[in-house]
Formats: sequence, structure tokens, C-alpha cells
Amino acid sequence: MSSSTKSILIIGCFDTKAAVFAYLYGCIVARGEKVLTINTGVMGSTGLFPVDFECDAVALEGGESIMELRNKRDRGYAMDVMGKGAARIVSGLVAQKRVKGAIGMGGGGGTYIALASMQEIPFGIPKICLSTIASKDLARQIGHKDITLIPSVVDVAGLNSVIQVLVGQAAEAICAMSNVVVSEKVVSAGTIAVSMFGNTTACVDKCTELLQMHGYEVLAFHANGVGGKAMEALIREGVFSAVLDITTTELADELCDGICSAGPQRLEAATETGLPQVVVPGCLDMVNFAHRDTVPKKFMGRHLYSWAPDVTLMRTNEEENRILGKTLAQKLNRSSAPVTVVLPLKGLSQIGSEDGIFYNPGADRILFDSIKDNLNEKAEIVEVDANINDTVFAMELVARLLASMPVKLTSQQKIYKS
Repeated sequence: MSSSTKSILIIGCFDTKAAVFAYLYGCIVARGEKVLTINTGVMGSTGLFPVDFECDAVALEGGESIMELRNKRDRGYAMDVMGKGAARIVSGLVAQKRVKGAIGMGGGGGTYIALASMQEIPFGIPKICLSTIASKDLARQIGHKDITLIPSVVDVAGLNSVIQVLVGQAAEAICAMSNVVVSEKVVSAGTIAVSMFGNTTACVDKCTELLQMHGYEVLAFHANGVGGKAMEALIREGVFSAVLDITTTELADELCDGICSAGPQRLEAATETGLPQVVVPGCLDMVNFAHRDTVPKKFMGRHLYSWAPDVTLMRTNEEENRILGKTLAQKLNRSSAPVTVVLPLKGLSQIGSEDGIFYNPGADRILFDSIKDNLNEKAEIVEVDANINDTVFAMELVARLLASMPVKLTSQQKIYKS
């Protein structure tokens, strides 16, 4: 289906914010775009512009009738139901290839519902939310999705000289973004997912260089929680030919409640989808916290290091490394595809090198032994007498990854919309 036959979705509460949405609708239509509208407001609708999916249909998709939601008078419950319902409608429209972009507006409730529904829109289809809470931490609601947030400055509560400017700009933005044309195909030997951190940058850079020399496209993901989730999601969407998981530090944050956890499903997508993977316990020598005064009290006596004023690293101890080694191995044991674990014997990170502040070969050895004790015989273990950032280590990783993959030029799945 061509872009000209698709529509821009407008998602929002048309019961309380009809005037602002009518202005948005007019701006987008004036640009010659087709529009589909989804009313997520519980208390009513509007006649100011056409509504394609009314609130009663949204509520039913969420598992309730609109009258039941009104009678319950439970705002939080209603938001949850309407968010789920809108998401199901959006999912159906995406499956029908009717969506070229999506835009929502609102306060806390409207933002929650808009972001929930946008979770069903794949990467590359633009998504914008004009929100009163855009400056707050919405990481959980956004997840790994490519959603653009725009602060509304004033409340989304009727037209005025400020909101009209911002709504007009948001309308222009979604129209322009929805019509960006990207090349249909990327011809390469394959696309490789790589995880990285500041502490493993040298390794990732060298691996990228070597893989590109062999004709591969490399997509690097920052292992900061959101990056790991994004990588896992795109693995499940079939984007990659193989995974070079150099920086598995998010497992340590999940164990110790750090700020870079990617959740309990980290390191599972490649296993579940049967992709070849080479895995390194990169940066499992550290847990990430924010400013030093945010470190939990129970860890204040531990070995801490300020990587930056707003980044405090904690060195993992022997018991944590024993657990992390077992966790990593058990996740990989379920894979039906080739798995190689490569161990850097001279340190898991830049600061874990022989002259680094986190250098602790005893703790590293416990991690390595735990991996070897728990990894099944189907996986290969390679020990390299080098630091993770040494060139020889990167060369070993690339050699192992290439050996696990078929080598031929293919037209890879397009992950950008056209």
C-alpha cells in the first residue's frame, strides 16, 4: 500500500479536549493528509470533526462497556481499559497497513493512553505526543519505541495563543515525518546487533569496523536499559542475522536494582528466535546508579566509582558474580542456534583492566567459573588472554561470529518505512 493511501492517526480524549483536537485535525487535513481518529475519552465525544472509532468501541476492545466505565467512576481503571482498547484498534490498523503516522495529545491520562496505543506501532512509523508531562520521566511508558515527545507548556485545555503554536508545529512535524522516503532495501551480507557501553566502546568500534569490512551492517545499542529492550524487541521482529552481545551489564542492574536494567527478559530474544549469537559478560563487573546520593543505603559501603557526576558505578562482588554467571548460562542454554561465550581474562571493562579501578581478577574468575559450570555442552566457551577492549579480543569475537553464520549477500528486511 502506498503512502498516499494511508492515514495519520489522531488519538485522544475528545470529550474534554475537543477544541484542541479539532484544531489539530484541521491542520493535518489542510496539509492534504488522510486522518483516522480514535476517541479515548470516557465521558462523551465531539461533533467538531469526524470520529472513526468512538469511545464505546475503544472500551469494548479493552474488555468493558463504556457505561460500565462511567458507572464505576474509577479514573485509573478507565485509563487502563481505554489504553488497552486503543492499542488493540491501533494494532489492527497497523496490520491492515493503514497507518503512516500517529499523534496524540493530553495531560497525564491522555498521555498514558496515547503512549500505550503507540506501543503497537512498529519502528519507522512516526509517533508524536504533545503532553503536559513531556519533561517528566516517561521511560516506562515509552519503552523502546521511537516516540517523539513535545512539551505543551500550557495545559491541553482549550485553544489559546500558546497551544495553537505548538499544535500547529506538531501537526507540521507529523505530516513531514510521515512522508519521509527511505531506500527500500539495504543490500549487505546481513545485519548484526551489537550491545555497547562507554566501558566497551573500543571493542565495539573495532568489531564494527571488521564486520563492515565483511559487508555487514552493524546496529549498536547502548546497554542502558532502554537500549537492551530495543535490541531484544528488534531481534524478535526479525531484523537481525546474528547478535554480538558484547555488553550484558543490564543483567547486573536487574540483579542489584540499578538504573540500567532491561528487565528479566534481557538476553532471551536471540535464544527464543534461534539466532546465532556470540555473548560476552561485558561490564558485568559493574552496576549503574545515578548521582552518588541515589545509591541505596545498603550499597554505600561498597566499591563505588563516579564515571560521571550523574553516573555512579558499583563493583559487583563475588556472590553477585556467581549469580550472574549462572543467570547468563541458563538463558543461553535454551538456544537451538549456535552460541559462543567469549571470556576476556584480563578484564570485563575499561575500568576493569589490569590498571583499572575495578580490576578484581578473583571476582572475575568466579564469574567465569559460574558460566562454565552452568553452560550446557551445546555452547562453546572461548577464553582470551586479553582485556575486553584489546584489539585481539575484538578480532576473536568477529571470527567466532562469522564462523557461526552463512556468508552470502542478501537483501535484508527493511526496518524503515517508506
